[in-house]
Amino acid sequence: MQAWLKAALEYLRIWVEFQMRASRQPGCVVAVAHREKVISEYAFGHADLVGGETLTPRHRFRIASHSKSFTAAGIMKLRERRKLRLDDTVGLFVAGLNPQIARTTIGQVLSHSAGIVRDGADAGQFLDDRPFLNTEELMNDLRSPPTIAPNTRFKYSNHGFGLLGLVIEAIAKEPYRDWIEREVIEAADLTETEPDMPFAGGVEFARGHTPEIVLGRRLVIPGDNAVNAIAPACGFVSTAADCARFFAQLAPNAKASILSVGSRREMTRVHRRNPHSSQEGFYGLGIISGTLGGLEWFGHSGGFQGYITRTCVVPAHELTISILTNATDGFAGLWVDGALHILRTFAARGAPKESVRDWGGRWWTMSGVLDLVPVGNVVLVANPQALNPFLDATEIKVTGRDTGRIALAGGYASHGETVRRTRDETGSANEFWLAGTKYLPEKTVSAQMERRYRSIRREV
Repeated sequence: MQAWLKAALEYLRIWVEFQMRASRQPGCVVAVAHREKVISEYAFGHADLVGGETLTPRHRFRIASHSKSFTAAGIMKLRERRKLRLDDTVGLFVAGLNPQIARTTIGQVLSHSAGIVRDGADAGQFLDDRPFLNTEELMNDLRSPPTIAPNTRFKYSNHGFGLLGLVIEAIAKEPYRDWIEREVIEAADLTETEPDMPFAGGVEFARGHTPEIVLGRRLVIPGDNAVNAIAPACGFVSTAADCARFFAQLAPNAKASILSVGSRREMTRVHRRNPHSSQEGFYGLGIISGTLGGLEWFGHSGGFQGYITRTCVVPAHELTISILTNATDGFAGLWVDGALHILRTFAARGAPKESVRDWGGRWWTMSGVLDLVPVGNVVLVANPQALNPFLDATEIKVTGRDTGRIALAGGYASHGETVRRTRDETGSANEFWLAGTKYLPEKTVSAQMERRYRSIRREV
């Protein structure tokens, strides 16, 4: 492992742990793969807050719309076997569709440009108000015309990917679940993934949770309902490690994959731009893509009742990050963005030099917290509370064992001033001075707060 990557992964774990603590999320699992091998995985929190079950990396989550990438890979595999073409109309394989839908192409459905209704007239299945649609119910919805004209814009559709499941069944002449399990999941050597519930007993499963804000507490959402005919769009159950391994295989520069390089390029290239969005983003064939801080990425996100998940591949560094959270208000998407910022910073600046390596650590005041993060030949003053901890970070130039100077800071900060550490009788650093502000270890600040404010009985 490259030195910069090792240092980045060390801080990523520290940052995610703080984010978990600050956000009061039930649980989170992180997996990072280099090429197709998982090099880091860990879990924080609980699989079930009521039962108190500790979350582990082996717990499976509902990964929701990640399922579309698996289904798209299955379609591309059939294409490689000359069982279909992307410009074939879906009506060649599935009878009984509305004539306009029947004339849309497989490529249009894969890229969400077929104009098909998103979730039907009653989307209560995504709110746990009703069961997910069976095949007959899905087909009833698909007998209505498209919501908008095909091939006009990006318009997300879970029904469209349910339709792709029917295409796979028509060609394979067997249930979608059986075919996708054999031809995609097992072929990709994934051992912790299922296309839908139920799965074999004895498998560890992370339960979902409601938001805390409504009741002031979280309730457990079972999360074990079958998704039926919509499984090709959002039924999959997996671990962060399996997600990282699978998506790593979809990179065009991956060394091993169930798909040809040409198929992977077609899946991950831009087919449609996401319109009416303040954040620039694109969709390929079952794949979301974009750019963050100059890093190009692709992957997918997922939202299911009680779960928010996201997996992201950075081909330039042959890295894949998967973060799974088990709450409806989970921060998985934002934390993956934060992880990309961390990786980008270390990749650009390099591993910490010997002169700054021992400056790392977390320091507190009653007003806040900072992380000292050595990178290259400087020390960054990171904000672990921020979703990008290195945004506008102050930079410290180390001048001695325990002294330094603020070499770069914003106009409202203390540019040009000095920093220093003091040590106790054991030689351990017990104070950090950032210009005129003294920072202390968390336990010291906690004790200060108790002494100073314990007589004021206004506890929240």
